[in-house]
Amino acid sequence: MKIEATLQHAVINAIESLYGQQADAAQVQLQKTKKEFEGHLTLVVFPFLKLSKKSPEQTAQEIGEWLAANEPSVARFNVIKGFLNLVIASDCWTNLLNEVHADDQYGTLSEKKDAPLVMIEYSSPNTNKPLHLGHIRNNLLGFALAEVMKANGNKVVKTNIVNDRGIHICKSMLAWQKWGNGETPESSNKKGDHLVGDYYVLFDKHYKAELAELQAKGLSKEEAEAQSTLMQEAREMLRQWEAGDTGTVALWEKMNSWVYAGFDETYKVLGVDFDKIYYESQTYLEGKDVVLAGLEKGIFYRKEDGSVWADLTDAGLDHKLLLRGDGTSVYMTQDIGTAKIRFDDYPIDKMVYVVGNEQNYHFQVLAILLDRLGFEFGKDLLHFSYGMVELPEGKMKSREGTVVDADDLVDEMVQTAKETSAELGKLDGCTEEEAGNIARIVGLGALKYFILKVDPKKNMTFNPKESIDFNGNTGPFIQYTYARIRSVLRKAAEQQIALPAALPSGLNLSVKEEGLVQLVAEYAAIVKQAGDEYNPALIANYVYELVKEYNQFYHDYSILKEENADLKAFRLVLSANVAKVVKSGMSLLGIEVPERM
Repeated sequence: MKIEATLQHAVINAIESLYGQQADAAQVQLQKTKKEFEGHLTLVVFPFLKLSKKSPEQTAQEIGEWLAANEPSVARFNVIKGFLNLVIASDCWTNLLNEVHADDQYGTLSEKKDAPLVMIEYSSPNTNKPLHLGHIRNNLLGFALAEVMKANGNKVVKTNIVNDRGIHICKSMLAWQKWGNGETPESSNKKGDHLVGDYYVLFDKHYKAELAELQAKGLSKEEAEAQSTLMQEAREMLRQWEAGDTGTVALWEKMNSWVYAGFDETYKVLGVDFDKIYYESQTYLEGKDVVLAGLEKGIFYRKEDGSVWADLTDAGLDHKLLLRGDGTSVYMTQDIGTAKIRFDDYPIDKMVYVVGNEQNYHFQVLAILLDRLGFEFGKDLLHFSYGMVELPEGKMKSREGTVVDADDLVDEMVQTAKETSAELGKLDGCTEEEAGNIARIVGLGALKYFILKVDPKKNMTFNPKESIDFNGNTGPFIQYTYARIRSVLRKAAEQQIALPAALPSGLNLSVKEEGLVQLVAEYAAIVKQAGDEYNPALIANYVYELVKEYNQFYHDYSILKEENADLKAFRLVLSANVAKVVKSGMSLLGIEVPERM
């Protein structure tokens, strides 16, 4: 913020003038004044006590007096212990609003010419089941993070790694082969990912029944699992797939194509996309080659049973399996292969993996292994580790079919948004098409905002009813405020009131108006902080604070009925820029805002 830069320079001059000492810019700590005190910005004076050789209160008083006499932007000041609270002159806030108003893209940067390339991996679904609530948090975080990194001037490549091979995929395939009777998405009128997911659940149902039958004959659980013919068939199917058996591969391709079509529908509804999709079936062999090359170089070692391992004891970790004795790969091997292919495809400067916190150890190991194998981004790869998401009822299990399906949840949110909006009269005068579109925007906005406002590192409980409230820290509350501002601006246009390109100086602003300008101007710093800290929640909560403050202003002050033309213009320009920042911030979170509600 320009005001802070001006004050920083003025404080350095004050220290030199008062004490004949040179202060460092890093010593000038300015922060927003706490609400209970008068002022806009507070200077922490403790760093200057060695230079002033005086008490905190006296030092603050002297610096305050010098600033009030020599720096036009400081209207007055007050001292609270070692803190100097500065009241900034109204004209500074008017000028600052003019700067924000003149910049259509305020707060976000265009891609720099020599910008680093940040690759962000998110979604990572399995092709044996549809996307669920956990995937929703992953996708929303990944997409929002990509938008935030772009807004900070980075080149961004959004990628997805689809887990399309392995025993879990074969379970769905085998169940469909045994009990599917040729069922297809078309014949059953089901989305392909749902259809395949149903067979994954069906496999587990039959498998459990078989185990119960074997255990009833006196076998232990372990013995029953070893003798399960169903599991043996699934493993045989996996062996056939890896051997390239034509029929098995054809079935795999057919069922996967159903799933991809289903995923694409869900991604489209959620508003997330990818620049490049990788498939495990195409990367796992590359991983084996990289590991074997590492073995030849002495980076890894082989055990007597033929398995290949990495010794990580020097990094305070244990020994990590990379290839089994029969030569088959593990997840780590696949991730190494995918990393190599990505590094061949793109000049990656920063690799970010959006994956739940249960995989913290995995990515700690992956970073070490990639670094030892010579991948430049290995050491600096970032595991964007996020907490689990649950419903008020508790945890979910895919195999048992108790997962909260992403499509069902979205449909429920949109329907609830339609009912709630109609009850509150927010759809009055809308056509059926308009009402449907508003319900979609509000329902998805409620879902996305409720998830993204939480610090990613924390576990969270998603409460659908709470998320759709039109009051409080929710998406609909923010969306409704945006629509309210757009309504005010439309009425101004109807009254032939044009927004000026720049506001005049000499306006007598209230504390509330000055504070709102200060908050609007903070947006650029918040976007930067969200990028530096990889935390989209900072933007979500900032937008809520801005909207909350605007609503209080809207309640306390007239806009269109204000008799002073300059003050009316100021309030309209302020409103327009609050709306601009709200729309920009919500857009970085992948959330739409409606023009009317």
